[in-house]
Amino acid sequence: MVSEKMYELGSKESTIRAISEYGKKRASIVGQDNIFDFSLGNPNVPAPKYIKKAIIDILNTEDPCSVHGYTAAPGDLEVRKLIAESLNKRFETSFSAKNLFMTNGATASISTCFKALSEPEDEFIVFAPYFPEYKCFVEAAGAKLIVVPANINDFQVNFSEFEKKINKNTKAVIVNSPNNPSGVVYSEKTIIKLVNILREKEKEYNHPIFLISDEPYREIAYDNIQVPYLTKYYNNTLVCYSYSKSFSLPGERIGYIVIPNEIINFDVIFNAISGAARVLTHVNAPSLFQKVVAKCAGMPSDISIYEKNKDLLYNGLIKAGFSCVKPEGAFYLFPQSLEEDDAAFCERAKKYDLLLVPGRDFGCPGHFRAAYCVKTSTIERSLPLFKKLADEYK
Repeated sequence: MVSEKMYELGSKESTIRAISEYGKKRASIVGQDNIFDFSLGNPNVPAPKYIKKAIIDILNTEDPCSVHGYTAAPGDLEVRKLIAESLNKRFETSFSAKNLFMTNGATASISTCFKALSEPEDEFIVFAPYFPEYKCFVEAAGAKLIVVPANINDFQVNFSEFEKKINKNTKAVIVNSPNNPSGVVYSEKTIIKLVNILREKEKEYNHPIFLISDEPYREIAYDNIQVPYLTKYYNNTLVCYSYSKSFSLPGERIGYIVIPNEIINFDVIFNAISGAARVLTHVNAPSLFQKVVAKCAGMPSDISIYEKNKDLLYNGLIKAGFSCVKPEGAFYLFPQSLEEDDAAFCERAKKYDLLLVPGRDFGCPGHFRAAYCVKTSTIERSLPLFKKLADEYK
């Protein structure tokens, strides 16, 4: 009667969303202030003031038919030109309007790339821990997701396992840095080693292997750490970007794909992306917010609240007895759970109304994710509860 696969996806809510919904129900009983919900990566920092100003300026000065009407499927030409110029200024690249395809956020960018590249028996490799939605996006494109187990010492790429997984069916490798859920930034050393392996394997298998860079957290990086821009390291790279986190606009669904000139068969790849977007019901990215992000492209984001929250939660958990790789970006901690069964640990944490996400959902059991894009006061009040939870295991 219906697609079994779609029924399965629709009837099994994502763990992250399920925990968030549990928190809402629980709040109606004990009060919102008594819920410590670290489940959802929803920015708690308001959009910068320049976003509001840009919206008002556009609405007051531009033709309403242009502001609210259709654009070309890849996006408004002037918008793409301005964003390309901003990228060139920041990363010393040489993009133009033709290298960008505007999308409804990073998830649309990623799923479009998967759909555009997928052929029968293709495999896409991802490094644990990873964003769990990759699996359904890849499978919906008719391909298979191959998970490289995590290197839990530092969450850089586990190269010994990667070289076991890559094979003639590998179509692409997915990189997410700064990483959700670990907050780790892949070092330049890691990136160089990765792309050298990809070049060797391209020659060995006599076909391109693409690198898909998923980077909605690019601007959220601490201590002046540099996040490598991957088109500068490897020609067959597609960059998937979203303004959801950097500009705190998750509900506006605005982002883009970068298709560099150096990619193999540029016109073929661009047209495949256009076709995939069409099949996935893309008409155009939101017209108003295309103009808004173009007007604000390259403007700084204030990440000081996230950095304060990160230090507060990380230091508090370490003091309580948890082990955790210190995050370098994004707004998540990914500590080790205090028992082998991370799902059981997260259930036990609910005793203190601490809502945490099991690491198994990110391909890395024995850990849990805590999103610290919450009020600083929530973190401050949660630390004694984390200490009580940890003391139960001593």
